Amino acid sequence: MSEQLKEEKVFKDPVHKYIYVQDRVIWNLINAREFQRLRRIRQLGTSYLTFHGAEHSRFSHSLGVYEVTRKIISQFERNHYPDWPKEERLLCLCAALLHDLGHGPFSHSIERAFRMDHEEWSCRLIQGETEVNRALRQVAPDFPQRVAAVIGKTYPRQIVVSLISSQLDADRMDYLLRDAYYTGVNYGTFDLERILRVMRPYRGRIVIKESGMHAVEDYLMSRYQMYWQVYFHPVTRSAEILLRKIFKRAGFLYENEYSYRYLPLPLKHLFQSRLTEDDYFKLDESFMQALFVEWTQERDRVLSDLCGRFLNRRLFKYKPMQALQPGELAAIRDRLAGKGLDPDYYVELDFPSDLPYDVYMPGESDGRLPILLLDGQEELVEISGKSEIVRSIHGIHRGDRLIYCPEEGGI
Repeated sequence: MSEQLKEEKVFKDPVHKYIYVQDRVIWNLINAREFQRLRRIRQLGTSYLTFHGAEHSRFSHSLGVYEVTRKIISQFERNHYPDWPKEERLLCLCAALLHDLGHGPFSHSIERAFRMDHEEWSCRLIQGETEVNRALRQVAPDFPQRVAAVIGKTYPRQIVVSLISSQLDADRMDYLLRDAYYTGVNYGTFDLERILRVMRPYRGRIVIKESGMHAVEDYLMSRYQMYWQVYFHPVTRSAEILLRKIFKRAGFLYENEYSYRYLPLPLKHLFQSRLTEDDYFKLDESFMQALFVEWTQERDRVLSDLCGRFLNRRLFKYKPMQALQPGELAAIRDRLAGKGLDPDYYVELDFPSDLPYDVYMPGESDGRLPILLLDGQEELVEISGKSEIVRSIHGIHRGDRLIYCPEEGGI
């Protein structure tokens, strides 16, 4: 059952100007401790070491995704579109708000290091013994499972899932605008209001009125530029590599029964792959930064050195692989080994790639749902069939293959 607040709550937001909350359950979710934890998780992981303004949190992004979803649904309801299932409104808003609930410290870096999945943890926190779960059960006993199904992309109504996870969803639209704002770049800007005006619910899908195609082209180009200018920036990748090396070394030491000077219980459980919801609640970036400070005092020289490099921004240097002379990679490894730096922890090859837009693959529901245009004859056309711009960026774009190592490697 949905209960409205007696008085609407309003958040001031630099991207959307204002974020409006009318539902009691949304307000309760925002104030749940698991959601408040997102204030302590940066949205862009290690990008703050490249773009000093990128200190914004998963909390502010999650509120932004909620607000974009609220605007989309409001537009559908104002126009009385018959294909919009009005009874799914609250489900969509809750899923939008909670979609990143399970993100760990430094976002995707820790996921890669420990083979974790933030969506799985979002679903686990939503369905576990948590304040978030208690708030959702006030709506209906099965409501937490329904929210988790939307986030896990198993909910039977595709139109609900696509609002949160597709190639033109509330999540992507918020993070592009928000990340561009906080990094100080212009690449991620696009006409959000225009896109929201031309979105339509149609035959169980979210589609775009054909007259809005150019606004969507602009959005896809913004996403393309943001990945190569911000998300895949080589300095940011260097910091991510350093983080992964820290976690790799720490795990190796634990497996070999190294006697840590300082190893809190959540980290032991992380190494043992048996994290509890309470452990996960404690794993935020403040916790990890404090841990790295302690680890700079560890007896193990590799772990202490890597932590010191990360904390003091002494990141690895990088160079395109094609610029290396024959035999130079082996020489770099030898130079590092000669200086007492184990190449397994001080050399990395990196080859980022991205898919700016993927054409429709029948039966897929993993975030690659196609962008469909609704033409004047009420027919649906996949956007690359109409747009030369989209066709030009379709397919995997690969950047340079880079080698990363400390300055001592001589690159």
